[in-house]
Amino acid sequence: MINGHNFSNLQVKLSFLYTILIAFIIWEGNRFLLFSLRTYFDWIRKPLRKIGVLILSIIFYTVPVSVLLLVGWYKIFSPDVVNWNIVTESSLIILIAVIFITHVYETVFLVKETESEMIRSEQLERARVEAELEALKNQIDPHFIFNSLNTLSHLIESKPEKAKLFNENLADVYRYILQNKARDLVLLREEMDFLQSYFFLLQIRFEKAVQLKIHIEDNLIDQYLIPPISLQILAENAIKHNEFSEGSPLLIEISMVNDELLVHNPVHKKTLRKASSRIGLQNLGERYKLTTNKEIVIWEEEKDFTVSLPILKIA
Repeated sequence: MINGHNFSNLQVKLSFLYTILIAFIIWEGNRFLLFSLRTYFDWIRKPLRKIGVLILSIIFYTVPVSVLLLVGWYKIFSPDVVNWNIVTESSLIILIAVIFITHVYETVFLVKETESEMIRSEQLERARVEAELEALKNQIDPHFIFNSLNTLSHLIESKPEKAKLFNENLADVYRYILQNKARDLVLLREEMDFLQSYFFLLQIRFEKAVQLKIHIEDNLIDQYLIPPISLQILAENAIKHNEFSEGSPLLIEISMVNDELLVHNPVHKKTLRKASSRIGLQNLGERYKLTTNKEIVIWEEEKDFTVSLPILKIA
């Protein structure tokens, strides 16, 4: 647009500054339109409408403003009449440049928006899972206390001397629950030691009517992790649902096969006054899915009941 032979150095510099002003006004105006439209139109929900409105907004803002400012340049810097061919060509170039830059700008924005949305979704999902897991963990505490108090009440009435022993050991068992219920995983050895302590409580009440056998090599126990209080729940479930006596004891066996614990007991179904809710097994299954992303497997047959617990090997 500038013929250098007809302009002084000062006029060239001022004309150059004027073109920068044109670029600034067009850029800021379109930028304002972009941010304003984001409030009303969403790329995800209404992409076609967003594209249509965006293109129309750019055209109806960029073209008139460009023409007006270019004509202004002629009025300020050129003694000649307005060359409408140059104005039209320049306005078209400006429009194409604005559309291209807007495309790049909105693409970058959309990528960042998608990433932010994914992060927000992951954070919300993590918060939901943590809240759900915390609720499941909190169910363990009252469930255990309720059953233990029932046992203690029975012993006080029938065997007062054993009630004292039961109460003393109950404190140690409950301490483990308080210390570990907030943890997602514990060492398998810790869980085994806890199960032995819990089984000691059972034997105070039932004596030789309940038995525990562990078929796992000692050196393997320190190599795995398991959600806390898992084995105790299975032992408690076996006690609750089966008939047993010293003449026909309940034998709970634990073995390890391919990074899984198999907890087995024979089935001698006890007649319950009301159907069991199986809240213990449901709680355990949900905690496993949330903590390890794995599921427990239950095989229930006429004479055998087995639960497979996936365990995590320490790297």
